[in-house]
Amino acid sequence: MSVRIAAGELRAFVYRLMRALRVPHEASAIMADSLVAADLRGVDSHGVQLLTFYVPQIEERRIDIAATGRIVTESGATLNYDGGNALGQVVSDICAAHAVRLARNFGLGLVTARESNHFGAAAWWAEKIAREGMIGIVMCTASAIVAPWQGRDPRWGTNPICVAVPGGGWLLDMATTTVAMGKIYKAGVNKWEEIPPGWAMDSEGVPTTSTAEALKGMLMPLGGYKGSGLAMMVEMLCGVLSGGALSTEQGGLRIKDRPFRVNQFFLAIDVSRWMPPEEFERRKSKLVAMAKSSRPARGFDEVLVAGDPEWRTESERLRDGIPVSASLWNELATMAARFGVDPPHAPGGAS
Repeated sequence: MSVRIAAGELRAFVYRLMRALRVPHEASAIMADSLVAADLRGVDSHGVQLLTFYVPQIEERRIDIAATGRIVTESGATLNYDGGNALGQVVSDICAAHAVRLARNFGLGLVTARESNHFGAAAWWAEKIAREGMIGIVMCTASAIVAPWQGRDPRWGTNPICVAVPGGGWLLDMATTTVAMGKIYKAGVNKWEEIPPGWAMDSEGVPTTSTAEALKGMLMPLGGYKGSGLAMMVEMLCGVLSGGALSTEQGGLRIKDRPFRVNQFFLAIDVSRWMPPEEFERRKSKLVAMAKSSRPARGFDEVLVAGDPEWRTESERLRDGIPVSASLWNELATMAARFGVDPPHAPGGAS
């Protein structure tokens, strides 16, 4: 069972909840916009479900909601930022803007961030860069819940990689694991006993389909040793390069005894330094069309490219509302009531 909430209503709810927690106005708006945008795209693991983790972090003062961070170094097209344990969305909004500013001056703008927090879906920040007429590449480390290849002790996070291009039409947004940890959490919140094979391992490093064992265990790296290598690459570019916490030195959404200390990476590439924007658009569209012109394999009706499923879901959910499971909705409503915040009306009812 689920309820459907209009995007505007859900956005207003998140904003009111953040304000009730004394999060500043601008930061509350960024939180609301980014979380609901993920739900609209069907990336529910990085939508309002994250409030069940964010609210306790804020309430217990494990995040400095008044902080905005500071520039550590800036040289040419590069900048290193210290988030000062601020909200991850606040740090990322600032860093993405710096990357765009540097790219306007130098053609490229590379910003690393350390001492930050969970920033939601990487796609929100890559698309923010892309809306400025630039290719946006965003990466992030995360709490260690993935073992390195041939190991059974976790050392890497899901360590997502996202690439967005101006004008849309293609958006790569992927974890370096088979799925994001949020999907396991979602299965737990919804009380699903089993998850698909290939998603996770138990605490001994043995593949499992049990949600309970997966929550106590680890995620599976994408493509075995290749996903493990990509995850370590993200650690290199985000953690090593920024001077931030590495691997198990980081905390996590469920770790309460220390700050998250996550690292992030934002690269803006000004395509106008290579060709006129309209020429880039033409060539990009040609490549997308070439991919889609391939005959569908048996069992498929069409060829999709990265971003297509999410944009279709967004169109549907803008029209019909965002489905929120009854269990999650009850948890959010109960949480909000503690702070005197009323949940939005759910015109779509249960489905």
